[in-house]
Amino acid sequence: MDQNMDWLYEKRIMRTIENLEKNNMEGYFVEDEKELLEKFGEMMTPGSVVSVGGSMTLFETGVIDFLRSGKFEFLDRYEDGLTPDGITQLFRDSFSANYYLTSTNAVTESGTLFNVDGRGNRTAAMIFGPDQVLVVVGRNKLVATEEEAVERYRETAGPANAKRLGRKTPCTEMGYCMDCESPERICNAFVSIKRQGAKGRIKVFIVNKDLGY
Repeated sequence: MDQNMDWLYEKRIMRTIENLEKNNMEGYFVEDEKELLEKFGEMMTPGSVVSVGGSMTLFETGVIDFLRSGKFEFLDRYEDGLTPDGITQLFRDSFSANYYLTSTNAVTESGTLFNVDGRGNRTAAMIFGPDQVLVVVGRNKLVATEEEAVERYRETAGPANAKRLGRKTPCTEMGYCMDCESPERICNAFVSIKRQGAKGRIKVFIVNKDLGY
């Protein structure tokens, strides 16, 4: 990418991190996947109970493989053979995890995390339960306002995730959100985390590259 665009992204990232800090959330600028995993290796206590929210970003950055390394007690939602009841129980067990790793659908430059969930397990765990919430986000998910965050979800994240999950919804045909009433709709809970009550519980790692949807 053009060095001037790199400069512009870095300015936006640092502005966002400054505002996350004002909202009691820690913000980190991370250059790439290698630096991200190094930080996690330094910050996360071996043997801890760890869980994750559904996220393409965690796969793209190698975080899922890192958690499967045997260093942690990983509540792996992607483990082969899990039954629907087993997945539901795993989601409930995640509330007691030491670390919960996830991405976010968008982060505003004013320091708000914006997310849309189907079942609400991811957003619920971000709000309450796990001791630490580690959020990994690519720079492509930075937006100026919550209105832009909603639009980004409707135009990009929602349809892309519905397509990835094989859902039979209008957005997988049209390529944009139709605000449908389909039983397979994945966008049910719209959640804005504007501030964290427990200072530093949520840590946001902004990677200096495009990641996820």
